[in-house]
Amino acid sequence: MALPQIETRYLFFTGKGGVGKTSLSCATGLALAEAGKRVLIVSTDPASNLDEVLGVPLGRAPTAVPDAPGLCALNIDPEAAAHAYRERMVAPYRGILPAAAIQSMEEQFSGACTVEIAAFDEFSKLLGDPTATADFDHVIFDTAPTGHTLRLLTLPSAWGEFISSSTGGASCLGPLAGLEKQKSLYAATVARLSSPAETTVILVSRPEAASLREAERTRGELAELGIHNQILAVNGLFAVAQSEDAIATAMSRRAAEALAQMPVALAGLSRCTIPFLPKGTVGLDALRLMAHPETAAPPPSEGMPSIPLPPGLAGLVDEMACTGHGVVMTMGKGGVGKTVVAAAIAVALAERGGKVVLSTTDPAAHVAATLDGAIPGLSVTRIDPRREVADYTAEVLAKAGKSLDSGALAMLEEDLRSPCTEEIAVFRAFARTVDEGKDGFVVLDTVPTGHTILLLDAAEAYHREVMRTQGDMPESVRQLLPRLRDPAYTHVLIVTLPEATPVHEAERLQGDLARAGIKPYAWVINQALLASGTTDPLLSQRGRYEVPFIRRVDDELAGRCALIPWLAEAPVGKAGLAQLIR
Repeated sequence: MALPQIETRYLFFTGKGGVGKTSLSCATGLALAEAGKRVLIVSTDPASNLDEVLGVPLGRAPTAVPDAPGLCALNIDPEAAAHAYRERMVAPYRGILPAAAIQSMEEQFSGACTVEIAAFDEFSKLLGDPTATADFDHVIFDTAPTGHTLRLLTLPSAWGEFISSSTGGASCLGPLAGLEKQKSLYAATVARLSSPAETTVILVSRPEAASLREAERTRGELAELGIHNQILAVNGLFAVAQSEDAIATAMSRRAAEALAQMPVALAGLSRCTIPFLPKGTVGLDALRLMAHPETAAPPPSEGMPSIPLPPGLAGLVDEMACTGHGVVMTMGKGGVGKTVVAAAIAVALAERGGKVVLSTTDPAAHVAATLDGAIPGLSVTRIDPRREVADYTAEVLAKAGKSLDSGALAMLEEDLRSPCTEEIAVFRAFARTVDEGKDGFVVLDTVPTGHTILLLDAAEAYHREVMRTQGDMPESVRQLLPRLRDPAYTHVLIVTLPEATPVHEAERLQGDLARAGIKPYAWVINQALLASGTTDPLLSQRGRYEVPFIRRVDDELAGRCALIPWLAEAPVGKAGLAQLIR
């Protein structure tokens, strides 16, 4: 069996966005269920596609998966969890406190940070309280993309420190009583995460250098949290002994080189390898194939179909260059190539004479590695949460601290120790970066979909939060939403892959953006084997699988669309990135 061998009750699948965590966690859960175990799969990802992979609508309660006896699944919906959490905190005071006081409490629980706390609260019940999952032999967590997963995993200690040091009754979290009651549950959650007898963490990676770097970073940070029972799962390995096909040779060579050069500590972990599968991993039959790839039928020998394809990126870049300034945002599901597309556009705009800043809000940033050197006219920045928190805290204390007595100052410092502070500080930096588009181009490699939307949603709640601690609002924040909604100022590019889940996720993103009053400028279909020129039978089979997804994007979903083929030469450095602008 290609899947990881599991002995513990709790399993975590984590890794860089788009590496196949959901399909691998589902395949593992299905294999355990078919071996006679009772299994619950839980998604903690705001951009979950667990429903699609398993083929059943899911909610917050365990739902049985049809045709898979013993297998159940649920989604922790952050927005629904936040609503329930907010109501649980506020409801006891309705009819007792004045309406103005109730409104104030509701506002305290309206920020994006509350969404994260509430999701973690749900997660803790499932992991920290054994009675919540007593009906199951195994509980599998399909986690969010790495940066935010690590934030989720570190929250128990962060909130524990905050609760234990709190002396006042007011904070950005609202009444502390609701969290105080959870201290023992959070402590049990931390203990269970770090118990090798109870919990296994599977680091999922593609056989690619960037993905393996991220897996190593995750390994190290989990080890610092005391979580050492880790397994490496290499997903989608394509290997050919010898081929005259340039694409097949390049794909096989890149994978072999990445695995040979992986960090020593990561290479030392137990490892399982899942081979490249050409038809995607949606549905129970596809999941069974992940467990038993040796049962796959040989690929047919037919070649690629000849269909009209969307043009390349060059036309879109020329149009954007004519504006002379503004913001370009690449958005989409993790792992679709947002960083590469953002870097290629930034380089192309700089070469057309623009002053360009390439920036990222992603905790798992690889922009600098993608550029691989300095580009004239192009500067690279990153929104670093730790630095932003330090700067924001110092600014608030300098402005507000001088006029406060010792008691009030202590309460302000208490508020600033809250993890909510990071949300505000990063949001300010995001707004400040967008503001730079007045004088040149800013290309933003954004965070994966779910958290991008939470970040944009935070614009409305931000004013209430900042007024509580500082009493004013930077002009960049005040102008943020109008700028994001202005198609002459902001060009949103939705990046996807020609596969079922990335296209469906991008479609949901487009709907979320519409509700925020933001219309995408274009869609970009990345890494299309259909357009690569490959004649390899297995890769050609994958190319044929891509056809309906390319057609759906080009004909139905996108106002305008560009397509980038899978490239034999890696898109790294100036020459490599130039291949994308055609």
